[in-house]
Amino acid sequence: MKKLLALVMALVLVLGAAAALADYPDKPLNAICPWSAGGGTDNCLRAFCMALEKQLGQTIVVDNRTGASGVTGHEAIADADPDGYTFGMITFELAAYKAQEMSDYDYTNFDPVCRLNTDAAAITVNKAWADANGIADINAFVAYCKEHPGEVKMGGSSAGSVWHIAGGYLMTATGIEIDMITYGDGAAAAVKAAAQGEIQGVTVSLAEARSFIESGDLVCLGVMDTQRNSAEVFKDIPTCQEQGVDAVYATWRCLGLPLGVDEAIRTKFQEACAVAVEDPDFVTFMNNAGQTISYLDAAATVEFLKQQTADVPSAMEAVGLL
Repeated sequence: MKKLLALVMALVLVLGAAAALADYPDKPLNAICPWSAGGGTDNCLRAFCMALEKQLGQTIVVDNRTGASGVTGHEAIADADPDGYTFGMITFELAAYKAQEMSDYDYTNFDPVCRLNTDAAAITVNKAWADANGIADINAFVAYCKEHPGEVKMGGSSAGSVWHIAGGYLMTATGIEIDMITYGDGAAAAVKAAAQGEIQGVTVSLAEARSFIESGDLVCLGVMDTQRNSAEVFKDIPTCQEQGVDAVYATWRCLGLPLGVDEAIRTKFQEACAVAVEDPDFVTFMNNAGQTISYLDAAATVEFLKQQTADVPSAMEAVGLL
């Protein structure tokens, strides 16, 4: 009798789980964004959620949990109820938190779903300065920096930010020494300073330097990516790798679930994301924004995050952050 009762109970649990999966999702989902509304991460997440809603058949509410350089939002994602109804965007900064003793959380506190986007750093310099010094490509820039160690001033954004650390990646990859100037107001201030000739250039994304590239005040020498930016306005700008300089660096945006979500629900969510990333409206939005869709599935995303967690601290050391 006890064995029969145990079998019945096991069957009930199996049928219950199957019914839950069949109904999932049966209510709106919550997407946590660690960064402010209107920023690149928020815009990317909102556009993707609109595509994902078509696959899941439910509304997705974006919840901006800002503060502590993204720590607040990242920890909120990891600490959420693992019922499959809360997920969030995990970003580049997660790889730097432990090194800076800002948080004990890293990628192992999440169940990565996929990588959605990478925005590569670009070596963009003042056009008049480049012309005056015969700098027409990344190799000429590297050669100039080696001849003038520490003299070239490049702007990122705030200290410890993704574009500040980009300078460290560039120095590590090329063996040059540049003076990284930080701007508390963010990349926009750095780009403006470069356009006005206050500094020689910036290591921010193409999208953030776009207006001054189009005006002719700045010129991009190379993108730190494995492929060219797909936006029409940027498609003729070569990568650093194309020019023989193996410098690859980008901010990134991945989706993550809290640990412990039922495997069947997690799989269904991952499959929905894999379809949503190809949604024409999402693709158009990203192309118009100059943001690169660089999808990786769950397994590949885990490996990517593992490597980022190892690489980022060494670049931080190059710019004196550690």
